[in-house]
Amino acid sequence: MRANQRGLLLDFGGVISVTLFERHRLSERLLRLPEGTLTWRGPFDPQGDDLWRDMLDDRISERDYWALRAKETGARVGEAWDMLAMIRQTMGDDPNLHVRPEARDFVYLAKAAGRRVGILSNELELFYGAETMAKLDILKLMDSLVDATHTKILKPDPKAYALGCEALGLPCHDVVFVDDQPRNVEGAKQAGLIAIRFDVANPAASFAEAAEALQL
Repeated sequence: MRANQRGLLLDFGGVISVTLFERHRLSERLLRLPEGTLTWRGPFDPQGDDLWRDMLDDRISERDYWALRAKETGARVGEAWDMLAMIRQTMGDDPNLHVRPEARDFVYLAKAAGRRVGILSNELELFYGAETMAKLDILKLMDSLVDATHTKILKPDPKAYALGCEALGLPCHDVVFVDDQPRNVEGAKQAGLIAIRFDVANPAASFAEAAEALQL
């Protein structure tokens, strides 16, 4: 990598992987629930999702949101679930099918241009589990992976971004950071990174914006 060449730091859930909101119909089939049972849609319908609005207003954390949704969904099939259990039960056999094609293409593009690419996640192993992570081909392309499951430092704590940039081997001002949560994007900006808000409803436009910031 040439001097002063920017690197890329990506969130995982929502940015690299599709959201659970986007695969409700698949989840319902896997869980043998009637179509339309899962009605919470987060960023796709904030007004119809009270818990999502509570999270956006900092009344609950993102982890709290998913813990409550996991408990609610597990109850529908008569089980007590945490987030890991919900992911396992709604993922199917191949987690690679839930990686956004746009994300995969963007990572390949960045790597082909000689850029360092890493992940900064609040809950990768906590939510997905080590077994699922081992199956994810895109993780094998990463130069670094910082996961708060192990560091215990959650975005938007400035220390989280510092760890992500350090693992990538770049100063914060040379790192393009992409996340779908407004608080994490704002935290990255305050930490000195070049931050891009990822729009889960328009992944192609978000990755195009990131490519421009990455100077590809």
